[in-house]
Amino acid sequence: MKKRALRITLIVIAAIAIAYFCLPQYARTALIYWYVGIDDYPIFHNRTVQADDPSAWNQHPDYNTLQIPEELLDSVMLYEPIAFVIIKDSMLLHEEYWDGYSEESLTNPFSASKSIVGILTGIAIDKGFINSVHDRVVDYLPEFNHDGNDAMTIKDVLEMASGSSWAEEYAGLFTPTTAAYYGKDINKLMMEQTTESEPGKVFRYQSGNTQLLAMIITRTSGMTLSDFASKYFWTPVQAERDALWCLDDKDGMEKAYCCFNTNATDLARLGQLVLNDGQWNNHQVISHQWMEESLAAASHLKDKNGEEVDFYGYQWWMLNHRGYDIKYARGILGQYVFVIPDLNVVVVRMGHIRSKGYIDHHPTDVYLYLDVALDMLKK
Repeated sequence: MKKRALRITLIVIAAIAIAYFCLPQYARTALIYWYVGIDDYPIFHNRTVQADDPSAWNQHPDYNTLQIPEELLDSVMLYEPIAFVIIKDSMLLHEEYWDGYSEESLTNPFSASKSIVGILTGIAIDKGFINSVHDRVVDYLPEFNHDGNDAMTIKDVLEMASGSSWAEEYAGLFTPTTAAYYGKDINKLMMEQTTESEPGKVFRYQSGNTQLLAMIITRTSGMTLSDFASKYFWTPVQAERDALWCLDDKDGMEKAYCCFNTNATDLARLGQLVLNDGQWNNHQVISHQWMEESLAAASHLKDKNGEEVDFYGYQWWMLNHRGYDIKYARGILGQYVFVIPDLNVVVVRMGHIRSKGYIDHHPTDVYLYLDVALDMLKK
């Protein structure tokens, strides 16, 4: 009886092992790690985004004299924060860290990286690497010219209206999103995507769109995305610390749609650049024309409910809260860079969890962190 039970156990184990090794590489890796996390970068190959002209933020006269309102603190802690930073009048007003993280901690801002790629796309156009947002994607990636992809423009991709077949699903084992995160050939994955609806009509959030932008930038500039970002963005905004961009494999392609690992105070420079209308220390890092165009709502598009898109531009989210027009970058685990022009303020929140509920197209915790910052600034 014991021998029979042992035989059955061994057969089951062998069957599981065979099934496991028959899975695609990315699926096997996903099963090992199971959940994505903000500290994932050590499990991947990375490329350094060098900060070649570092400069610390000047401290605001009221530096760290403000506190998160007591009545909101429990709600803030519910989502396991690691950093909360406020930049006011181009100075560091407040920084607070939890759970052993600090101003030096590199973590993944996930899809807030998309807003960085949006900026890099504008720079590529300013520098003449890309001619126009109205150019077709296949003009730069001719191998993508199949299955209806020939009509898709760079503008469509920027506005998340490409009509692509990419399925933006995070829980599935066999989705493009899982393959992009854990796979070893993201360029090949992108070339497998097709067009399933007319581009330029309906907003549909897809990480693959941002990856196409990155492929165009690297193809036209002849540089890796990390080197391009270092030269034209990270060094000009005087980031204090090098960033790490996760790759699909050794010496491979950046996972552009996510995975620009940095710290909260340096990530705030992304927001400050927007607040400065593309300038840094009187140097025009990116043109005023691009900033104006990219931060305008894509109101010619409809969302899945047929409503006008008033919440998204070129890789940037936007909303109005308490009378303030706010642009922001966001990541899946509650990484946010908020830009509040009327107050000359940038707010960065980083952490482990994002709320599951939405108000319109915005996670409900967006309003929490904005309320926290606005209430702190009133005092």
